[in-house]
Amino acid sequence: MTVLTFDPDGRGHCLYTEAIDLHQLGELAVVRATTIEFNPATQAWDVTDAGGAILFSDASRSRCLAWELENLQVS
Repeated sequence: MTVLTFDPDGRGHCLYTEAIDLHQLGELAVVRATTIEFNPATQAWDVTDAGGAILFSDASRSRCLAWELENLQVS
């Protein structure tokens, strides 16, 4: 399920998906909440926040993407 929430000032927040055509709302400013990068030292994919803290790690990049969907969805 895709959830789109709005602040009192009118800014919307959601985990980006093309299920909702956000361009219909106007100009977009997209900021990634996380980054998924391979860590050669651990031989795993790390999900990190904007400050570089590791939120989740797994040998499978697909599981990292699934973790993002499950844990970062705005509700």
